[in-house]
Amino acid sequence: METTELTMKFSGLAGALRLFSAARALLALVGLAVILAATLPAPREALLRQFAAWTEAWDGESGNVTAGTIQPGALSAAAREQRAVTEFIAKRYRVAQDATAGFVASAYRAGNEWQVDPLLILAVMAVESRYNPVAESNMGAKGLMQVIPKYHPEKLAGHGGESALLDPHVNIQVGAQILREYLRRFGETETALQMYAGAFDEPSSSYAFKVLAERSRLEQMLKQVRRTAA
Repeated sequence: METTELTMKFSGLAGALRLFSAARALLALVGLAVILAATLPAPREALLRQFAAWTEAWDGESGNVTAGTIQPGALSAAAREQRAVTEFIAKRYRVAQDATAGFVASAYRAGNEWQVDPLLILAVMAVESRYNPVAESNMGAKGLMQVIPKYHPEKLAGHGGESALLDPHVNIQVGAQILREYLRRFGETETALQMYAGAFDEPSSSYAFKVLAERSRLEQMLKQVRRTAA
C-alpha cells in the first residue's frame, strides 16, 4: 500500500514538472514573437503566421502536456533522438533550447516529407545561418536555410510569398524541397550541396565539406547516445 501511494505521488510530481516546463517553453516563444513584432518591418499577418508555426513546431516536438501520470519509458526512440539533437545544437550554437526544439522538429518533418536526411537539413542550417531565423545575406538570402526568394517563387506561392521565409517552418520546408530537387538532379550529395550554395563550379567543394562535417558531428553524437541507451 505504501509503495502504491509513493508511486502515485512521484507520478503526480513528474506530471507537474512537465507542465511547468511546457509553460516556460510557451512563454519563451511568446516573448520571442513580441520582440520580432517590435523590431521587424514584416506585416502583422506574417508575424502572426510565424508565431503560429513556431508554436506548432514546439507542440509537435513536446507532445500534449497533461498533469497526469507519466509512464516510464514513454519517450520513443525518435523523440529521444530529436531531444539529443536539440540539446547538442542549442549548446554548440548558443541558441535557446525551446526555439531549437522547434527547428529540429520542423527539420525532421520536412525530411520525412521530402525524403531528405534531417541531419543534412540541420547541417545546412548550421552553415548557412547558425540557426538565426531572421538572418539575411547581402544577396537577399533569408532565414534559417538562406533561401533566395527570387529563384524559388513557385515554392513560396503557396506559403504567402517572400515574407513567409521568416517563418522557420516555411523556410525549412522550402529549403528541404530545394535540396531534394538538387539531390535528384545530380544523384549525389556533394554536388547537390554545391548547387544549393550557388557554388557549382567551385573546385574545392568547400561548402559541401563544411555541411558534411557538421552532419558527421551530429551523427557521431547520436551514435554515442544510442550506445549509452543500449
